[in-house]
Amino acid sequence: MTHEELRTLLDYHYWARDRILAAAGRLTAEQYTRRLESSFPSVRATLCHIYLADLIWYRRWQGLPTPASVAAEPYEDIPALRRAWEELETHYRAYLDSLGDEGVRRTLSYTLLSGAAGSSVIWQMMQHVVNHASYHRGQVTTMLRQLGAEPPETVDLMAFYRERQSAAL
Repeated sequence: MTHEELRTLLDYHYWARDRILAAAGRLTAEQYTRRLESSFPSVRATLCHIYLADLIWYRRWQGLPTPASVAAEPYEDIPALRRAWEELETHYRAYLDSLGDEGVRRTLSYTLLSGAAGSSVIWQMMQHVVNHASYHRGQVTTMLRQLGAEPPETVDLMAFYRERQSAAL
């Protein structure tokens, strides 16, 4: 995967994030934290999980340790989560921009949450971040429907490509 392809994938990641946060932002505080059956117990917990996973991967790329304990739901509301995620986005984009085509093919070593050693190619890790978020965005969409809330505008990758192509015309 090239640097430019990764940039497009990252553009998609944040485009989809913005759509899911917009939909979740229409929930009441009670709905946002209501216990539901899924991988995580609420919309809030699921969105915080996506963000925290993004943060953990970024820290790995920077050679920083993963905190021994990460609060499962550190953000009380969508605006606070959005601010933190947008700040992280800035760091993600700067990191990717610093790599170039050669850099995205490098292998980095890091420590897994279990404490075991791991190593992966940078482009594969970034692709994983986007895929991981896509999986959980689907869960949030289902949770929104269970709450009787309006789901987000489509977050399909093809819709992103079509929208981008239309904007370029």
